[in-house]
Amino acid sequence: MPKPRQPDPEVHESDYRVPAAIGTVAWAIALVVLLAMGDGLPASEQWWIGVCVTGIALGVFGFLYIPYLFRKRDEAADRAADRTAGRGVPDPGTR
Repeated sequence: MPKPRQPDPEVHESDYRVPAAIGTVAWAIALVVLLAMGDGLPASEQWWIGVCVTGIALGVFGFLYIPYLFRKRDEAADRAADRTAGRGVPDPGTR
């Protein structure tokens, strides 16, 4: 007989901007290193500069977009709570 399923662990919310910021800084450091190499960077490896710029751009986008996502999620939860509490439900006689 299989063991009964254990309950799910509590969700641990954290500030997801911290890893986004750390990753962005890491890409920026890599870009500075590559640019500091100057002519020492072979032409066949210069595509890494574009990768670093893309990583920085995505990191900045994520850092700025994460608060927006959290705000929208909270607003959706508030709307759902309002609906379940009976507020915001249209009166059936008004159709």
